[in-house]
Amino acid sequence: MRQKLLRPGAEELSYEIRAIVKKAKQIEAIGFPMTWENIGDPIQKHNRIPSWMKEIISDLLKEDETYGYADSKGVLETREFLAELNNSHGGVQISAEDVLFFNGLGDAIAKLYQFLTPTARIIGPSPAYSTHSSAEAAHANTAPITYKLDPDNQWYPDLEDLYMKVRYNPSVVGILIINPDNPTGMVYPREVLENFVKIAEEFDLFLVIDEIYQNITYNGAKAIPLSTLVKETPAISLKGVSKEFPWPGARCGWMEFYNRNSSEEFSKLCQTLENAKMIEVCSTILPQLAIPKIMSHPLYAEYRQEANNQIGNRSRWMEEILGEIKGIRFNPTRGAFYNTVVFEDGVLNENQSLPLESPELEDLVKEWVGYKDMKLDKRFVYFLLASERICVVPISSFCSELLGFRVTLLEENEEVFKDTFRRLGRAIEVYLRSSLKK
Repeated sequence: MRQKLLRPGAEELSYEIRAIVKKAKQIEAIGFPMTWENIGDPIQKHNRIPSWMKEIISDLLKEDETYGYADSKGVLETREFLAELNNSHGGVQISAEDVLFFNGLGDAIAKLYQFLTPTARIIGPSPAYSTHSSAEAAHANTAPITYKLDPDNQWYPDLEDLYMKVRYNPSVVGILIINPDNPTGMVYPREVLENFVKIAEEFDLFLVIDEIYQNITYNGAKAIPLSTLVKETPAISLKGVSKEFPWPGARCGWMEFYNRNSSEEFSKLCQTLENAKMIEVCSTILPQLAIPKIMSHPLYAEYRQEANNQIGNRSRWMEEILGEIKGIRFNPTRGAFYNTVVFEDGVLNENQSLPLESPELEDLVKEWVGYKDMKLDKRFVYFLLASERICVVPISSFCSELLGFRVTLLEENEEVFKDTFRRLGRAIEVYLRSSLKK
């Protein structure tokens, strides 16, 4: 081409969570069934949507208004409902005008970074959810700025690392928090969230918090809404229905603006995000209409609690199976439906392998792991994919220097769930021992 087409930073838009599917499909094409642990889709893992929820959606489809446009910011009645829901927590009070709908949180995240000046950076956690880290890096034309989550301290953030990076990097204008966290399954205690707020106050930053898993907690944990802690600090909360109802195909997410008038620059950002939605007319209307009807239904709280309890059971089963395996660092989860397993330093090398059942599988793996400087956790993931047909995601793909992998806690069938993680546990042990035989 006569000119370059891509700006610097565009190569940061990678998404291993779905990229690995291409390799898994190659194995399926040979004739081997696949166990999918790469993506947080409850529907794929046989989650059963209750009949009362389906009836609400079915009834909405009979209404003519379901097929029209909504207010560009979103259905007014739904925004009023969500504002009241936030206000019931007793923190920062908002109105319907502070709620803005998007076609999924991916759309919301992209819009947020799109309008920031490239020199304005939002520091986020590492390991990081790929949609956030990729969007931040692409907007800034360089690698993302991150603070560390500590696998030796229940995946809580290294607040000293965060503080020093904020203090000595004046380009940082905001801090990203994911609570409950993806990919680690950690839930922040109050004191950690309060420290985020203190750092934001000291350096005049705004906060972005991804709270899409806020109502998915278990084993004694509860997610504290950021709106109850920010006081006068400007903040944006990101929420949605894809995981909670669950309805990932709805592509329905929204922003809530807290203290939007506490800063002129922050107020301009909020207004710009609204203006961007005005150009697009509105986001998908059906799920917006359903939100108040579903979340206020008398069976909703019971439904969500039972679903959380089941995820909590699976978290304990996973701990029983993987928790004592040597060579890995394992933390039980308390929120969302993921777990990140980290390999101990030095236990991985380029001589390790797993047994493969056919020459076709051997050829595929040989091709996949033949690249120079391949991350060692990705190498393990590829062998696991071909040997046990379990599709997980390497943690090095989550903007992290750690080596490990992320799995989900979504499989509804107890026998299948336990079999999957027993096979995974055995594969880890065989893989780590295999280099001793070379």
